[in-house]
Amino acid sequence: MPLAEARQRIVADLSPVTDLETVALAEARHRVLAQDIVASVNVPSATNSSMDGYALCPGNDETRREYVQVGQSLAGHPFGQALEAGQCVRITTGAVVPEGADRVVIQENVVTQGDTVTIAAADDLPGVEANIRPAGEDIAKQDTIFQAGRYVRAPDIALMASIGHAHVKVLRRLRVAFFSTGDELRPIDGPLAVGEIYDSNRYGLAAMIADLGLEGVDLGAVGDDPAALAQAFDKARDCDVLITSGGVSVGDADHVLDVLKTRGTIDFWKVAIKPGKPLAVGTIGNTRFFGLPGNPVSTAVTFIQLVRPALVALAGGQPAPALRFELPTTQALSKRAGREHYLRACIEPGPNGLCVTPVGHQGSGVMRSMSQANAFVVLKAETEHVDPDALVAVEPFAQSVWQ
Repeated sequence: MPLAEARQRIVADLSPVTDLETVALAEARHRVLAQDIVASVNVPSATNSSMDGYALCPGNDETRREYVQVGQSLAGHPFGQALEAGQCVRITTGAVVPEGADRVVIQENVVTQGDTVTIAAADDLPGVEANIRPAGEDIAKQDTIFQAGRYVRAPDIALMASIGHAHVKVLRRLRVAFFSTGDELRPIDGPLAVGEIYDSNRYGLAAMIADLGLEGVDLGAVGDDPAALAQAFDKARDCDVLITSGGVSVGDADHVLDVLKTRGTIDFWKVAIKPGKPLAVGTIGNTRFFGLPGNPVSTAVTFIQLVRPALVALAGGQPAPALRFELPTTQALSKRAGREHYLRACIEPGPNGLCVTPVGHQGSGVMRSMSQANAFVVLKAETEHVDPDALVAVEPFAQSVWQ
């Protein structure tokens, strides 16, 4: 199945969480808003100066260069009186511009002597509203700054704080259970016997789930035993999603699909991508299920390309389309036609601008390639060869997955 079709089928019938919570603004990062955020104040709240200098009232004389200073306006301490023609006040950045003043001259362009402030040169005369920020320039009262469904990022926290929004309604966190399968898996703090490996996929899944701001529920490593697998599946029934790695192929020790058929509705697909062909998708009661292949790079690629958009949608957000652009490849690339390939690569400066270079061994078991890379090079299914310096599609790792 082509990747685009698989992704579309996965998200087609998802039901996002609907339970609400009210949290303090400081705790709202990585949450999904359950309400529109409407400004109750202007930002800035009053017309203010964008520079240190003097707020001027020229009256009808636009060429006036000499003013009498009658006071000062400091941030948090406005002058509080109206200016008359020919008067000015010393003003600091962020301070309220007094009534009557309609421009600010920067302090470097004046000469002062006692209460007399003189603009040094005719070329330094400021125009109307020069160096002035009007009230509501950033946000006007009653503006809707965010709509429900917004995934809250750090700048959003600051923006909501600027309008005095101390608490927000959010959707509850999506609960995502996960476990890895295989008799060969061992804890990462113990010794290894011949043929055993450390249980790395589970740590990778935990990190990718946490990166989305979701609640991960670690069910550990489960051996290739139907009874143990059935018990682990039952533990996940109080979660919204269950993700497994390994055991979804057709080997003699791959029991995941057989056990799952006794507990829910399961589809098994072969998705036309490399790495990461086998994928199981389905439900166990009210829990969505994703069974990923066990090779570590395959686990990561299928999570990023197929599971992550589904988790965003289930959490109540809108998955962002993958950001892709073209860059020249520094190396010749070859593959067999038939599957879309996701090569791990580095975007880096080249002699003529940015270019992209595949990193190291591209095998599905070589997780180091994911760690060293900062992007995928995406080769279409029909592609067989790419010459050096030819343009290829690049999908950077660092991009927003929430709209």
